[in-house]
Amino acid sequence: MLRALMLLLLLALGATSARADDMRPGYLEVREIAPLRYAVNWKAPAKVGKVVPRFPADCIATGEVQRSFEAAALLSRWQIACGRSLAERQVALVGLDSTPGDALLRYQSLGGEVQAARLTPANPTATFAVRAERTQVARTYFVTGVEHILTGYDHLLFVLGLVLLLNGAWTVAATITAFTIAHSITLVATSLEWISVPRAPVEAVIALSIVFLAVEIVKRDPEKPRLSERIPWVVAFLFGLLHGFGFAGALADIGLPQGEVPTALLTFNLGVEVGQLAIVGAALVVLAVIWRINEAALRSTQTVAAYGIGSIAAMWLIERVSGV
Repeated sequence: MLRALMLLLLLALGATSARADDMRPGYLEVREIAPLRYAVNWKAPAKVGKVVPRFPADCIATGEVQRSFEAAALLSRWQIACGRSLAERQVALVGLDSTPGDALLRYQSLGGEVQAARLTPANPTATFAVRAERTQVARTYFVTGVEHILTGYDHLLFVLGLVLLLNGAWTVAATITAFTIAHSITLVATSLEWISVPRAPVEAVIALSIVFLAVEIVKRDPEKPRLSERIPWVVAFLFGLLHGFGFAGALADIGLPQGEVPTALLTFNLGVEVGQLAIVGAALVVLAVIWRINEAALRSTQTVAAYGIGSIAAMWLIERVSGV
């Protein structure tokens, strides 16, 4: 019964998200360029429907709105002139409450102070503070990192695959550490534009990495340890480099706040690690409980889970290679 429920859960997970980053958040940047004049940049993911920023009634658009498409998102740029300062006033994203997505807000005053906030379907409005809190950017990007790993299903399944494959807390810890170091390297390097790789092939290979892990779990033989069991940290490190490109792609969709790039990168990565540790901890607890209840059932449970994970990843691989 437990194995059947696990398989159904995994298949449902695959059915609800064919890609890890479909729920990319929007990004709204408001920058004061002169007294009572503001430049507005709004990046709306194409899949979240029509969502538009709404400013106070005395804020009037000046000039034409410039629109372009980039990375499956609609970019809009325009300027507004307001009757009085935006301090202690609200901005809202109209239509966000009918979508599954969130949005990040970044505001920079004429004096250079930066504020950041997260807008959600449940709370699609934010108030511009008179003075920015130093921790706003850090808090916002940390939460974004946690949510990305928990809803980035391909990264989540890869981490679960590592836990299912390996035995021993220390082995799991060393392997996850290698994975963390690797994806941190490529996340930072790509976000800072030191290196660049095409996104589509990376996403396909990430799906392939999950298929590889699923096969390793199914074919595991205690008498003949496979490569992934003999040197799991090396395998995790190499695949971690690829997953880092995936994290960087998601972060690029959100956008990095100018002037706070190091803070945003650090806290986003810390958020990813916290979410990752939560996944590993939860998986180890579940496996430990199954082992205590019925030790013989643990192996078959791991095998059934591996088939579920592999099937989902194979579907992703086909879709990403075919460009669906």
